[in-house]
Amino acid sequence: MKTMQIFLVSLAVLFLFSTDGFAFRCGSGLVTTGDKKVQVSVTCGAPTSKEKVCDDLQSAPHRNKNGKIIKSKKCANKVEVWYYNCGDNDYIYALTFDGNKLVKESPEGKGRGKSDCRGR
Repeated sequence: MKTMQIFLVSLAVLFLFSTDGFAFRCGSGLVTTGDKKVQVSVTCGAPTSKEKVCDDLQSAPHRNKNGKIIKSKKCANKVEVWYYNCGDNDYIYALTFDGNKLVKESPEGKGRGKSDCRGR
């Protein structure tokens, strides 16, 4: 019975702290989904690079002036991705913003050279 109680308490603690496991650490600061661009910029500094990408490319058929059906592609949702190169012993991290809100953090391969990440 005691073992089961310890297991359940441990499981509850892991569940409560699991959201920070997906956060991106910048020196002593931490950014996580829901943060705004200005918060990320203040906490992490300038990213190594930025790009705008299409998050939802849609294809729609329509007729051209000759009546021929052609497919055109349209981006339904553009997002901005900030990349942080954390150097040789770490990764490149991609922080994806939808509008002004951080929606995703993910590693994007091995980092190279000097770190651009605070505290790393």
